[in-house]
Amino acid sequence: MATAETRQAPNGFNLVPPPGWDVIPLRIDTKEATDRIVRKAVAQLPLGFPKDDIPKARLKLEQELKKVARRARAKGGMTLYLPTERFHGVALPVSMVASEPIEIPRVRPNSGPEAVLAALASITPGAEVRELDDTAALRSSRDVPADATQGIDIPHRRVEYFVPIPDSDPDRYLAFSFSALIAPGSDPAFYDTLVELFDAVMSTFRWAYT
Repeated sequence: MATAETRQAPNGFNLVPPPGWDVIPLRIDTKEATDRIVRKAVAQLPLGFPKDDIPKARLKLEQELKKVARRARAKGGMTLYLPTERFHGVALPVSMVASEPIEIPRVRPNSGPEAVLAALASITPGAEVRELDDTAALRSSRDVPADATQGIDIPHRRVEYFVPIPDSDPDRYLAFSFSALIAPGSDPAFYDTLVELFDAVMSTFRWAYT
């Protein structure tokens, strides 16, 4: 049986996105992934869509994907998850980003990640501790208002998971952030359902060791 001295930190993770979602790596092969999504979207245009409008639609989608990927990468994102197919005829205004590992000093010598999570929970509104693949993780949820000074054009619901990487030295953490754009006058129950979808995705989280 492995001991604390012989255990190794995981070298990755696995998630199961919902059907109709695509994954865009943000450090390598980003263009290949966005090109694939654009080709699939163009192939799924409805019958009767004007052929002369296809180049314009393709360009608009390419520009939008580049903008979303660029913003996610600028915030430390390493993987972007997006719905690229409609859900019951509705285009979901959501995205999910997995960020690169970050290092955080321990609260006290030999205190471990649990103390860090507890400290963060005490100062983070809407925070609670959950478990992902036998690892304690911090989950928080809040509504973010539009703020042009912060580059936030549209208000959105944000849910985040903060997960310590087991047996990492120094202690490192992953962050998973979900955003759902809030349209004026929309039903809050709709966004509650989208958050439940994200929580369901996070329940599939598993550490990878190969």
